[in-house]
Amino acid sequence: MKKILFLAFLMVSASTAWAKQVVIQTKNTTMVLDVETGKQPQYVYYGAKLSDYDLQNLQSPRDGRMDAYPAYGMNCPAEAAVAMTHADGNMSTELFATDVTTQGSVTQITLKDPKYPVQVVLCYQARFDEDMIETWTEIKNGEAKPITLTQFASCSLPIRRGNVWLSHFGGSWGNEARLIEEPIQLGQKVIKNKDGVRNAHTDHAEVMFSLDGKGRENSGDVIGAALCYSGNYQLKVETDDTEYHYFFAGINPDNSAYHLKKGETFTTPKVAFSFSKCGLSGVSRNFHKWGRKYMLAHGNKERKILLNSWEGVYFDINQQGMDQMMGDIASMGGELFVMDDGWFGVKYPRKTDNCALGDWEVDKNKLPEGIEGLLRDAKKHGIKFGIWIEPEMTNSVSELYDAHPDWVVKAPKRDVVKGRGGTQLVLDLANPKVQDFVFSIVDNLMTKYPEIDYIKWDANMAIMNHGSQYLTMNDQSHLYIEYHRGFEKVCQRVRAKYPNLTIQACASGGGRANWGVLPYFDEFWVSDNTDALQRIYMQWGTSYFFPAIAMASHISATPNHTVFRTTALKYRVDVAMSGRLGMEIQPKNMTDDEKELCRKAIAEYKQIRPIVQFGDIYRLVSPYDKQGLASLMYVDEQKSKSVFFWWKTESFQNEHLPRVKMAGLDASKNYKIHELNRIDLRPMDVEGKVFSGAYLMNHGLEMPYRNEPEWSKKNDWSSRVLLLEAQ
Repeated sequence: MKKILFLAFLMVSASTAWAKQVVIQTKNTTMVLDVETGKQPQYVYYGAKLSDYDLQNLQSPRDGRMDAYPAYGMNCPAEAAVAMTHADGNMSTELFATDVTTQGSVTQITLKDPKYPVQVVLCYQARFDEDMIETWTEIKNGEAKPITLTQFASCSLPIRRGNVWLSHFGGSWGNEARLIEEPIQLGQKVIKNKDGVRNAHTDHAEVMFSLDGKGRENSGDVIGAALCYSGNYQLKVETDDTEYHYFFAGINPDNSAYHLKKGETFTTPKVAFSFSKCGLSGVSRNFHKWGRKYMLAHGNKERKILLNSWEGVYFDINQQGMDQMMGDIASMGGELFVMDDGWFGVKYPRKTDNCALGDWEVDKNKLPEGIEGLLRDAKKHGIKFGIWIEPEMTNSVSELYDAHPDWVVKAPKRDVVKGRGGTQLVLDLANPKVQDFVFSIVDNLMTKYPEIDYIKWDANMAIMNHGSQYLTMNDQSHLYIEYHRGFEKVCQRVRAKYPNLTIQACASGGGRANWGVLPYFDEFWVSDNTDALQRIYMQWGTSYFFPAIAMASHISATPNHTVFRTTALKYRVDVAMSGRLGMEIQPKNMTDDEKELCRKAIAEYKQIRPIVQFGDIYRLVSPYDKQGLASLMYVDEQKSKSVFFWWKTESFQNEHLPRVKMAGLDASKNYKIHELNRIDLRPMDVEGKVFSGAYLMNHGLEMPYRNEPEWSKKNDWSSRVLLLEAQ
């Protein structure tokens, strides 16, 4: 087996002119570029792994623009990855190869403009076992004066036309990550975000291309692409009269022209690419493995089962109530309690959402013994303690704003635009003093209370008015970019000093589900909407790129606090167990039978936690296909244990549901079936029986359409969770 990455030299025409075939290899994939001096590098191939013989006999692409990083100005009608205005006003750029280097798993192709001292380095890093190729660009200005970057994509990738379908993830607050599947048509498809703070509500910076028709979960050729960035992004697919679609991904250039100083290098965020012949779920498995190993904070560490106070009491925080919640979750087998919003504010007590952000001092009227008392109570109950903060924000009604009105994002010569509660404002993270302050919020808490185990980091407002009181007037267009540079600097400082702290990325729900923030966060809040039925749809879409270990999924009360739907407790439990299990529902409001169900579920989740959080996902029946059910499963690496989830999504008399074929098992192994969270008076007819992996994958098991508890507990919600263990 050759190394992850190698260069195959095809010809050397002269001492000053050369051509190279650059080959980037992973375990199952190959990317090939032809690089020749004095020319733009050309994509030749990206797909299933090629043999040495195939590499030597590759057919050149026809009727396509195969430039690896097209620059604007010499073919203006074509879409460009990079555009700049040179110091002398020239808006045209040419980028030709001058060098190729390889160090470890990283290949760099250096491009230069023959007329201007501008250099662009195309970087490719292969993650061999995960079948992932990360690519990014470094743009360096060697001119005597600043140049202005007006487009700065991280990558460009031609994709051969055919019956190519695009999967992406639209939505809104309370309805995040809704799967959208559509064939790619002539013209442009643009997916972008301009929130400024959160980028995963209205759409996601991740897409999949199914190359041979509408995407199938476990078969078919699929390319997945994820932009690893926390800020405004733009994904674009251009389809013209050639034989290719052209995919571009990077920072959104809208209102973000960047003045690159002499000697300065602009580094674009990474785009991670993966190819699989095993369908959409195949690409998902690659992203999950890569994410847990290289991207997600503590991606190899099991997540705790927690109770959050938010839906239980909202802002009505008090010491006795927190102590009771800790005792309640401890009695049910939980491991962590998180106190949400409402615990702080002295001059302006935080009784609702209209004041005190930035004033991170305990309200002693609510918590007379302070955080010390809470930590003492957590220790008494044998659990860990976590706390909510929103460090990037303030209110116009706050001691922080009274002292530092110059620290907020504000358009010059305009009044501030206020958000949540009619008073919320965004702190300007372009300002190093603000960065220091935001870091100090975490640092002060952890210095005073090192026993804090978990922080829920929220962000509940967009950048509504464009302006930085820190940046010069000439650099106001840098706001969006500098905000996220500042945010990343703060996160890096937090992680450097507190590497073991668990941190959740919450941003009005799932607004920060992206691979740009997750190197510093352990998980994200999928959505403020905890309704089990809608969560099936949202968590389905989220699972395309993010593993279950990162998806906070809680059991909530009914009627649900967002959609007011009433679903069965077992159904809510069965949905929550497919992610990182937690609770919003308050045990004090539950019946003894409900407590016992949850207590049993928590115990059983601990048994399956390694499979769900570290296993390979196989999505089986999509809720978006409207077949009346949804089903997926997780399989451990040894294919010795699996957890199968089956949820009905509607209920009718005389309904007819498909039998679900399983996937990912070892056909030669036999698996014993055990139902978890059972409420039926009688066990399923397959309980305790053993079936071959081949039978389960080729035939599947019949699921009873309804749960059958005692008559008084029957309802119209049905679900099943099965544990499969190899014998």
